[in-house]
Amino acid sequence: MILDASYYGVMPPVKQRGSRRGLSDADDEDDDYRKRRDRNNEAVKKSRYKTKQRTQETFTRVSKLKAENQVLEEKVKTLTKELQFLKELFLAHASNTQNGKFEGVDLDKLLEDVPEEKQSSNKK
Repeated sequence: MILDASYYGVMPPVKQRGSRRGLSDADDEDDDYRKRRDRNNEAVKKSRYKTKQRTQETFTRVSKLKAENQVLEEKVKTLTKELQFLKELFLAHASNTQNGKFEGVDLDKLLEDVPEEKQSSNKK
């Protein structure tokens, strides 16, 4: 027959952690667990709020940049039309002028459109 320690009246020592407040060990562990869960829940709320704020700020910035880009594209179109008009005006003036003021100027070269490479480098 096998006898356990309780048969001889010997019991292992019991921790007295919760005795200062009159709580049992299980209640004390439940309180610690609840505090950790509450702190974690608050941290999760804070993290999600910050993420939502950053996302909203990003969307706002994207909207502003899109609007600014649209304005700049319109400005490019306007300036391109203005440049074309000035080129035509210059050509008309140059062809009507009888003096040698424009000799040696390659008017065709001057009136060429800006190559794509130069346009893309100017956009940067």
